[in-house]
Amino acid sequence: MTRALRTARWGAILTFVLGGLLCGTFTVRIPALTDKLGIPESSVGLALLAWGLGALLSMQSMRGIMARAGSKGVLRVAAPLCAATLLLVGLAPSFPLLVGAALVFGMTFGAVDVAMNAQGSTVERAYGRPLMSGMHAGWCVGAISAGLIGTAAIAAGLSLTAHMAIVAVLSLPASVVLSRTYLADRVTGEAKGPRRRLPGVVYLLGAITFGAFMVEGVVADWNGLFLRDTLMAPESLAALGYPIFEAGMLLGRLSGDRLRTRFGAPGLMGFSGLATAATFAVVVVAPSAIVALSAMLFVGIAVATISPLALSLAGTATDTPGPAIAQAGAMGYAGLLLGPVVVGFLSGATSLRVAMVTAVVLGVLIAVATRFLSRARTAHAEITVEPERLPVAA
Repeated sequence: MTRALRTARWGAILTFVLGGLLCGTFTVRIPALTDKLGIPESSVGLALLAWGLGALLSMQSMRGIMARAGSKGVLRVAAPLCAATLLLVGLAPSFPLLVGAALVFGMTFGAVDVAMNAQGSTVERAYGRPLMSGMHAGWCVGAISAGLIGTAAIAAGLSLTAHMAIVAVLSLPASVVLSRTYLADRVTGEAKGPRRRLPGVVYLLGAITFGAFMVEGVVADWNGLFLRDTLMAPESLAALGYPIFEAGMLLGRLSGDRLRTRFGAPGLMGFSGLATAATFAVVVVAPSAIVALSAMLFVGIAVATISPLALSLAGTATDTPGPAIAQAGAMGYAGLLLGPVVVGFLSGATSLRVAMVTAVVLGVLIAVATRFLSRARTAHAEITVEPERLPVAA
């Protein structure tokens, strides 16, 4: 294995870490936005919606851009812009400007998300063995680091603006340095005209990503309230739910590539779907917060590998990984946005405990979808044994 290829692998991993850090920094300081601008929580929800819609729109538009520029070209522009637009969020002096800044930050982040997954697919192809789960573990490291840095910033009395400025100023040159490590992936050079029709398997993989992201969205937005209001956990204990889930995700993704090599992607995704349903069922019926928190670790382990595997297979379903990953990623983020809304609606109609069953159903549907994936003859979408010879451009 050449030194340049090893450098490209670490560059891709660190790009995932950077993405997790930038997104996590935005998330962890959301409560500070209410204090800075004097706005209610409902208004913050609108800002989060603007961020999500920006990411979704950007991902959908990336199909054509990635076909022409490739992941390397997109990351060289989008990653520094993502760092800069995080600063805009911190500097926003009013709610309307905050919504605008969140929208722009979401758009740049959506471009980074698609491109870094496409770059990961390119590196994975060049290596000739599964690597994507390990790269997504880098995202978990970045998100956890954002939480720890945010806690330290709050303890030190740093303002929201100062905190986001420090992260943005350090991330911007880091993104420029990382851009020198990327592999040049295949591009079509197509400029205008109708887009190529993607293989049907890409949309099936997008549906699987949709389910996995929807589960993650349910955990992120509703787990704390479930622990506090349904299981009567104190605020400090309820706040541990998401970090424990992320820790499980990290553990699952660190072992995901080895498990994929042994059991194959469709088999591992099917098992993970059933495991997600089973472990989340324990959360739903848990008699106490301690039981639910313990189960949440295993939910994270179970669901961790599903989206990396789906995006990896999407990236190898065509000659150019970017457009396929853009499509699957956009479908995934639609699930991330829709999941909390569905649970909120069902919670109002029934109860939060009943509404959380949504995640159990999603796990089962993911397992069922992988059966169709196997029938779709996606052997061509598995990583080839022989590594491809791809150039490394500085």
